[in-house]
Amino acid sequence: MKRSTRLIYRKVLYIGLPIVLGSVAQNIILFTDTAFLGRVGEIQLGASAIGGIFYLAFVMLAFGFGIGAQIIMARRFGEGDLKGLGNTYSHAFFFLLIFSGIVFLLFREFSPWLLNHYLASGAVKEESLKFLNYRMYGFFFAYINVTYRAFYIAIGRTMIITWTTVIMTMVNVVLDYGLIFGRLGLPEMGIEGAALASVIAEFSTTLVATLYTLKLGNFKRYFLLQPANLSFRRFVPVFRIASPMMLTNFFSLFVWFFFFMIIEKLGETELAVSQLVRSVYIILLLPVWGFSSATNTMVSYYIGRGRSERVRGLVQRVAVLSAMSVAVVVCLVQLAPSVVLRIYTDQWHLIQGTVPVLRVISGAAICLAVAFTLFNGVSGTGKTVIALVIEVLTLCLYLGFAWMMAHWFDGTVAMVWSAEYLYAVLLATISWLYLRYGNWRRAIV
Repeated sequence: MKRSTRLIYRKVLYIGLPIVLGSVAQNIILFTDTAFLGRVGEIQLGASAIGGIFYLAFVMLAFGFGIGAQIIMARRFGEGDLKGLGNTYSHAFFFLLIFSGIVFLLFREFSPWLLNHYLASGAVKEESLKFLNYRMYGFFFAYINVTYRAFYIAIGRTMIITWTTVIMTMVNVVLDYGLIFGRLGLPEMGIEGAALASVIAEFSTTLVATLYTLKLGNFKRYFLLQPANLSFRRFVPVFRIASPMMLTNFFSLFVWFFFFMIIEKLGETELAVSQLVRSVYIILLLPVWGFSSATNTMVSYYIGRGRSERVRGLVQRVAVLSAMSVAVVVCLVQLAPSVVLRIYTDQWHLIQGTVPVLRVISGAAICLAVAFTLFNGVSGTGKTVIALVIEVLTLCLYLGFAWMMAHWFDGTVAMVWSAEYLYAVLLATISWLYLRYGNWRRAIV
């Protein structure tokens, strides 16, 4: 292996592995909620899927904006412009802080109407609203956490992401156990307890990240949170790059919300099965989040250093590394899928219904590892509007395919989930074609 290739892999692992580890910890929250609520009841399990995805769709607005800001901060870091980096962070932080309040108010007013309009099961509807009545308070902390994550990925100091999410996980596990079942001297709240535990866990992440940043003196070193430097003129270029990523991430999660609406029409059991599938699917994709973020950052960094010719080689190598990592996780899960599912639920009919769907999504997970890496290569160039167009096109076709499987062909849950293959192939193909033939090398951010 060439020395340059070894250095690329080393840098990718240095940036990506802490994010992967952080994602493991963060997704233990989903794992814990599903495992506990799977023992409360089938309705609560399905409702947590609907409520959780609905909440995450609006968190992804912030997450997408954070990716856009991360791209700019990585470019400034590559250029050695620390003041420019801090200026980007400050504008992103104050925008998302204000935006979290707006989203909270809109969410509180309109989420009951939306769920009442689209959900067929009255029981699932009621439990979903109970969940969201507490969960929506997490917006304020989740949006702030996005800015810390973007900053530390941009400068390549990602270990803090691992530590904060480990702490968040520990807080969530303890409070889930106490608040869902009424243990540890806490009230028994059921699905509402799961939501409240998650909010408190997100607050713990905000607190730890703030204290860490203060201790290292990063607010001063990188010129972070300086209101005097805020101006609409300086915010415009940040918004121009970040807003398409904001819409991209929101649209991707909101489409998944409607995907689960399609599943919900098939029945309450099918919805509960899909929540189990979603929980395992996210575990299969854990390596992808870290490698995709590393791709995003390193592509922007290379362009900032005037080394655009290295971008395609970087993306190809990371895609292989990501796919191999996912394949390892897939093999481990497929060795004993029923054993994995017993962690989530003790209801045998749900386990039997989930195993065939896991076989379907296992191959899709490997395909998505490649697709997400190529797609993040596109967004890392700064061409975020192009990334938005690619995502909207592929997701519309994905949702249309899922709807046809469910309604035209009266398909099973496994047939509906096969839409993941269509999404992965389209996303990978279009992203590769753009990186191969598109005009991105002189993108200004």
